[in-house]
This record gives sequence, structure tokens and C-alpha cells, in this order.
Amino acid sequence: MTSKERYKRTIEYFMEKMPVAETELVYANPFGLIVAVILSAQCTDKRVNMITPALLNKFPDPYAMAEAEPSEIFEYIKSCSYPNNKAKHLSGMAKTLVTEFGGKVPSDPVLLQRLPGVGRKTANVVASVVYRKPVMAVDTHVFRVAARIGLTRNSKNPLDTEMQLTRNIPPELMHNAHHWLILHGRYICKSRKPLCEKCGLTGICKFYNSMKLQQQ
Repeated sequence: MTSKERYKRTIEYFMEKMPVAETELVYANPFGLIVAVILSAQCTDKRVNMITPALLNKFPDPYAMAEAEPSEIFEYIKSCSYPNNKAKHLSGMAKTLVTEFGGKVPSDPVLLQRLPGVGRKTANVVASVVYRKPVMAVDTHVFRVAARIGLTRNSKNPLDTEMQLTRNIPPELMHNAHHWLILHGRYICKSRKPLCEKCGLTGICKFYNSMKLQQQ
């Protein structure tokens, strides 16, 4: 099977099974999303969604959060992973939004990465989810699922995976594809125990078919 055919069949499968694919983070505006994505690093979306209502009620915009000390922010996020670092990132992010961007979350991934706590993955999430930019955010789920299916070859890092996926997925589908791969990895193609019996991609999946060969 050619790479082109594998991409075609993967896209067709997800378009049929998951026509609507969106982030599971709850947010009301771009600022709310960037706060949630920063908090989501090595933390579940479920936990983040429990934290953000009170946090954003207290600091509803960059101006309010920029006035807060990291120690104040910490009190609202201490149940998530790495709360000390994230409190500092949120404080710095808000201050930078106010001083450099007039309080508005930029749409350009390059500009987004000027914000403390915002790396390439976070920038691409915000640019894709809020502004529908044709960029691919690669987290552990995307990295794993793309490699297992065979959408990527010999990828050593998230950037390599991102480049391979963006070369082969149509720009207008990039937003959906990001969530297809994340949700598939979260609920079906799990890290330790993939639920291959529930997956409709086994016919083209390199991982599944290599496992079958080993068992023969």
C-alpha cells in the first residue's frame, strides 16, 4: 500500500466515523483556550475543565491575570500537574499579551510562541482550534497513532511527525485531523493496551498487521 492510499483510507474512515471532531477542553474565548492548553500539559482535559471555571472567573482576561502574582494563580491550579511552573507561565503569558499584543491572543503560531509557557505544540493547538489555521499540533497521542497506522515513517520527534502529516493532509482537513488522531489515541489506540478490536483501521494499520505476523 502506498502512503497516499493509506492517508486516503484513513481520512475516509474518520470522515465517516467522526465527522465532527473538536477539542475536549472547555473554553469561551481565545484567552480561555490558551489558559486551558497551558494547564493541560501532562494533565488530563477532565482535570483542566474542573480548574478553569474558578480560575477564569477570578481572572477573566489577560489584564486581570497580569495583575496577579503567580502565588495567587497557584491557589486556583494547585490540583493540576506542575502547578508552580504553570502559575509562572500563566502570569508571564498574561503580562506578555498585555504589553506586546494589546491583550489579544495572536493567531500566528510564531507570535504565539513568544508567550511564556507556549511552545510549538500549544501554539499550533490555539492557532488550529480558535483560528482554524492549517497547522498540526503533535502531542503524544498524535505521535503514537500516526506512527502506528503508518502515516509517518521513521519519525524521531514531534516536529518530524508534524512535517510529514502537514505534507499529506489537505489544509482544509488539518483541524479535524488533529482531533481525529488525538481522540483515536485517547480512546482506541491507547499506549499500553490498544483496543484493536474496536478499530476500523486494522486493515491498513502497520502496527496491527506487524503484530499479526509475529503471532503466526
